[in-house]
Amino acid sequence: MHLPRTSYILICGLGRSGMAMAKFLAARGYTVKATDSDAAKNVHASELHELGIDTRIGSHDSDTFNRAGAIVVSPGIPVNIPHLVQAKAAGVPLFGDLDIFSQYNTTPVVAVTGTNGKTTVTTLVRDMLEASGISTFTGGNIGTPLVEYLMSDTPARMVVAEISSFQLDLARRFAPETAVLLNISPDHLDRYQGMADYGRSKWSIFKNQAPDHAAIINADMDDTCHVRPNISARLYEFSSTPGTRIHRGAKVENQTIHLVLPETASDHPRQIKCENRVRIPGIHNLENIAAAALATLCAGGTLSGIQQAVNAFNGLPHRLTFVTEIEGIEFYNDSKATNTDAVIRALACFTKPVVLILGGREKDTDFTLLEPALSHVRQIIAMGEAAHRIHDVFSPIRQVNVVSNMKAAVIEAHRAARPGDVVLLSPACASFDLFENYAARGDAFTRHVQDLEGKNHG
Repeated sequence: MHLPRTSYILICGLGRSGMAMAKFLAARGYTVKATDSDAAKNVHASELHELGIDTRIGSHDSDTFNRAGAIVVSPGIPVNIPHLVQAKAAGVPLFGDLDIFSQYNTTPVVAVTGTNGKTTVTTLVRDMLEASGISTFTGGNIGTPLVEYLMSDTPARMVVAEISSFQLDLARRFAPETAVLLNISPDHLDRYQGMADYGRSKWSIFKNQAPDHAAIINADMDDTCHVRPNISARLYEFSSTPGTRIHRGAKVENQTIHLVLPETASDHPRQIKCENRVRIPGIHNLENIAAAALATLCAGGTLSGIQQAVNAFNGLPHRLTFVTEIEGIEFYNDSKATNTDAVIRALACFTKPVVLILGGREKDTDFTLLEPALSHVRQIIAMGEAAHRIHDVFSPIRQVNVVSNMKAAVIEAHRAARPGDVVLLSPACASFDLFENYAARGDAFTRHVQDLEGKNHG
């Protein structure tokens, strides 16, 4: 299904993705209108008006939706808002950015999805391909809209895309040559009817692939409420679980990733050494490297390029990032941990006692999923909108201290910790109650820890 030219195309949501889409479609000769209910987006109106794009900012209008030839929904906009539901019922087709990108793109794509690890793996694939001599454009959910590549004057040999479930929900024709599904665990359940619905969205990344494409999955995933589809592409798997047999893919054993690629004869052992993984701790990061290596090889990368990128990779900000040590207490920023599974993975990286900072804006989160991972958690500091719910869930089994802001959280965590402990910000929640995004939350944590360090050294 292609965008119609008989009426205007409405862009719903004017974040970076919506702005890029509006400019791209206008440049392609479509009549474009744009709307965003956030009055703060008025700053974008004059820029779009110069391109001949009408805007409605601060509120939505039913006629604007219902009279559109098609609506392009930005990834951050729920498709069940009333104006979109009414427009769809009136016969207006809804599109997402992936199908429009696919309509015009001619460059092969590596697409990465999953609940946790998407950005790390996307970044690793980019680095591995570049080290293999393959130029890349990296975008999608990682921050740069994919249509910006279509407007770029710099061609690449490969597009590496981080893909969210929200993007997949409206994708009908997206068919990446290499697709990766890292894991599925509870998240965004405020946007989905349940885990089966969420899992179905993630698995759909494979639905349009052809037999000569590559599908890379975590062999240790369950079937997510029996929604795993048939996959037409050539299947590769990765695993870190002892006893899991890999017929084609990668196996993590200690600090080494063993590649099992029966279709490629070689007299040399195919291994990736990861002895320097102290910089990005956790078995999940070894899984991330394994998934990225498979995607890179499927996209034409080399083993030497993969090893070079692994040796140079220091992890990403706000993902189990060591901040400092104060009076024998280590502080770690894991602000990107916006769901319970990410927190469980973070806690598994430590054997020392942990003072855990949780909280923010929840997403119908089942916090009880954390209970088995709390054996070495000394105390929980709860902050943000979810603080009192966190207190109610965990106060029967752990001391929970409710605070109002990040500064207070850092001060209380330091007070509760003892020499040899770890203070870990790993919130299990979104950041939007107190911060613009998870990065701003992590920066605030780091800043207050550094203030604390300055006072202790003063």
